[in-house]
Amino acid sequence: MSVSKSVSKIDSTALKYLSSYSDQVKDKVKLMLEQDTLGKFLLTRYPTTHSITNDKKLRDFVMDLKNNYLKKSSPISKIIYDPKIHVVNNALGLHTFVSRVQGNKLKSKNEIRISEMFRRCPEPFLQMITVHELAHVREKNHDKAFYKLCEHMLPDYHQFEFEMRLYLTQVEFRGEIY
Repeated sequence: MSVSKSVSKIDSTALKYLSSYSDQVKDKVKLMLEQDTLGKFLLTRYPTTHSITNDKKLRDFVMDLKNNYLKKSSPISKIIYDPKIHVVNNALGLHTFVSRVQGNKLKSKNEIRISEMFRRCPEPFLQMITVHELAHVREKNHDKAFYKLCEHMLPDYHQFEFEMRLYLTQVEFRGEIY
């Protein structure tokens, strides 16, 4: 396990995935990192990873969610794991929307790209990022309607998002656990 940053010198501003959380939360996470217990906590909560390891399985997984919750929304033309997302875009998933005029009609094309790092993670984290990107098919902005839709598709959305942020912090400071 390689440590990418010195754990003993962490201040609250170094916890970039938790920047919008309270100082109390950040202090607890910092303590867990210093004591090397964050990874153990996550492994206790999520001991296994999912089996959706290729683009075909990912497409089936995303389309099941879409067909259950967003039947009447625009079709999705491409769903893939993308190895460049985390590094290039500083994002975990991307939803792209392109509109083209074809004759007298406006055609739209939706794509969902999920960061390669989600190939090996607990299923709730993959669900959370998938639900997030699917919600963008209907709601473009991160507003109240967007998060309400996310919670409709995944009732524990905010808890999974928080714990996924803990996982990203673990990976950044202490390395992979899966």
